[in-house]
Amino acid sequence: MATETEALVIGGGSTGCGIARDLALRGVDTTLVERGNLTHGTTGRMHGLLHSGGRYAVSDQESAAECIAESRVLREIASHCVEMTGGLFVQLPADDDEYFEEKLAGCRDCDIPAEVISGEEAREIEPYLTRDVERAIRVPDGAIDPFRLCVANAADAEKHGARIETHAEVTDVLVEDDQVTGVEVRHESGPGKRSHHEPGTTERIEADHVVNATGAWAGELGAMAGVEVEVRPSKGVMTVMNTRQVDTVVNRCRPKGDADIIVPHETACILGTTDVEVEDPDDYPEEQWEIDMMIDTLSELVPILSEARTIRSFWGVRPLYEPPDTGTTDPTDITRQFFLLDHADRDSLEGMTSIVGGKLTTYRLMAEQITDHVCEKLGIEGNCRTAEQPLPGSEDFSVLRDYMEEFGLRSPVGRRSAERLGSKADEVLKTDDPNPVVCTCEAVTRAELDHAIADAGTDLNATRIRTRASMGNCQGGFCAHRIAALLHPEYDEATTRTALDELYEERWKGQRHALWGEQLSQAMLNHALHATTMNRDRDPAASDDGIEYDRFDAGPPTPEAAADGGRAGACDGIDDGEDDRGD
Repeated sequence: MATETEALVIGGGSTGCGIARDLALRGVDTTLVERGNLTHGTTGRMHGLLHSGGRYAVSDQESAAECIAESRVLREIASHCVEMTGGLFVQLPADDDEYFEEKLAGCRDCDIPAEVISGEEAREIEPYLTRDVERAIRVPDGAIDPFRLCVANAADAEKHGARIETHAEVTDVLVEDDQVTGVEVRHESGPGKRSHHEPGTTERIEADHVVNATGAWAGELGAMAGVEVEVRPSKGVMTVMNTRQVDTVVNRCRPKGDADIIVPHETACILGTTDVEVEDPDDYPEEQWEIDMMIDTLSELVPILSEARTIRSFWGVRPLYEPPDTGTTDPTDITRQFFLLDHADRDSLEGMTSIVGGKLTTYRLMAEQITDHVCEKLGIEGNCRTAEQPLPGSEDFSVLRDYMEEFGLRSPVGRRSAERLGSKADEVLKTDDPNPVVCTCEAVTRAELDHAIADAGTDLNATRIRTRASMGNCQGGFCAHRIAALLHPEYDEATTRTALDELYEERWKGQRHALWGEQLSQAMLNHALHATTMNRDRDPAASDDGIEYDRFDAGPPTPEAAADGGRAGACDGIDDGEDDRGD
């Protein structure tokens, strides 16, 4: 079976979703395919920093200037995804004075607001900072929810006619006479409304132009088309702490190095990061030493981290790109700029363009430039509106206070729900039905989950990225089964159990390297609740086949049985005649 589209975007991260939205807003018939959920790759594995550009103000000023400009745009168009925490570049006694001055001058050169404050002032902002802090540079860093951001872009793309197809892996790029004509995808088991085709089927999608927005996997997709895309994937490990030990983004003010940033994100803090060049972006999980190193090093900045509980760790792969013959050996020296690769000009292959490099903070600018390029290729006129037109949920975020008043949402639960939903709060939270909190760690109510499930179907991980349910301290231990229960009665028991297993297993993956101290106790509690109390480990001894319940149906022993030693009645027939004493 074949379908047709004008523009085909491959990759459902921030850049791919941003491109699909921009194309759709300009009236281009657009299809996006993603092999997993939205944010399946690098976007879903970043530390949540909305860059002011300060981190690149010395080493990569062009990227720094792009970051501060786009940060200002995102604060306006994606306000329900952004928390402007502010940021500090902190100097300790061992850090170089000259570099501190270079950082300050670089920020000002790139139009990044930067203010020098004393160590005492820095500790007033963040009381848990080490007492050794000498001074700091204050910059407008923030935190951004990449999941909410991608979903909002995809939703707006669909609203304007785009087709968003998740769980659809590209298995072949179709090339005829030195021109890419489309792709073949295999549809896997996926979430309700996102599955336009039966799992296991293949589809041929013919396109006038194909955009390779697969990030760290751009080289693999390029190879399918017979071209080389020189992506240099770089692995970064992040560690999630149990609470917000800081409410401001805290950076160590020193040249490049591992473990130099703490990002407050929702109810937790994310520690980052490492920078190790890898070959296969799918095959480099985090290792224990990386997590230990991260906590030890960042405890020099915030000593309380050494006593905090680590709830999970994860790794992402940066899609770094370096023009040929640059010769950089250290991945930290590779620019964070983005590059548009026109394969017609570069490789004499018409019909495909790759977009590589960049940051999540600059995703919208990347999307604008490649959409300009695609429209030119297709002969379509249309101006970019994504810098001015708010994303769904951010149309009028000032109404948050009105929602709080209207719904009487004085509690943290109400505040967090309204912050996540933004201008959609009225649509979602107004319900005549009971609206209990289902995920207590992240304060997610039934109404919000029902709204997400209506869109995501049985894919509870897709529901998770829309709501943050199961992403808190218990990592799904206390709420995963409650979330799954909301699928009933629309979905049968077998489907619901499978959805629960997929959600719980995904939550477990990030905890494997964080099992010590209190977190080990938390993991054992979760195991006891799910494996033992709910028998979710499918213990044969506790299954219908393992225990013969009908042997207990006779009730308590009769007087005659009691006089006979009590071996009849409820336990009649269980004795096998063997003497078990001494076993």
